[in-house]
Amino acid sequence: MHICCANCSLYPVKTLTEKGVSVTGLWFNPNIHPYAEYSLRLNAVTQLQKLWQLDIEYIDYYGIKEFIQRTGNGGENRCHVCYEMRLDKTAQKAREIGADGFTTSLLISPYQKFDVIINIGREMERKHSVEFFIEDFRPGWKQGVELSKKLGLYRQKYCGCIYSEMEKHLKKS
Repeated sequence: MHICCANCSLYPVKTLTEKGVSVTGLWFNPNIHPYAEYSLRLNAVTQLQKLWQLDIEYIDYYGIKEFIQRTGNGGENRCHVCYEMRLDKTAQKAREIGADGFTTSLLISPYQKFDVIINIGREMERKHSVEFFIEDFRPGWKQGVELSKKLGLYRQKYCGCIYSEMEKHLKKS
């Protein structure tokens, strides 16, 4: 399971584990900006890993330059490119480790483009010959928020990319 952040992974990991699914997490988020934010989110994932004894692999790559280049400096297609970068790497890793399938914690957020994520997941399924597991985790979003507060995990204030950070500040103006 691609892990975008500790908070968003809580409910999906809990739900899948309760269903008897063995979850291996993957941290790969080259979109997160600034580096201080990237570090806070990475640290929260390692904290959660210790608390819940999770199996998580890390591709610790601060790829902001590549992200900006590939997203066309913030064009309309930026979310699509971002999802594609992360799900491509997740599907590659799933195939590499012999997993039955892959998914993403992005499927919990009411702020993400659910249908776009599904379509890209299906593309990566075909590309890498590994099943994309689709589940709408959004009904558990509030439960995940409460659980993250109880666990004392870092809670971010925006999606993660430089563009969503900018939009957050512009809305305050």
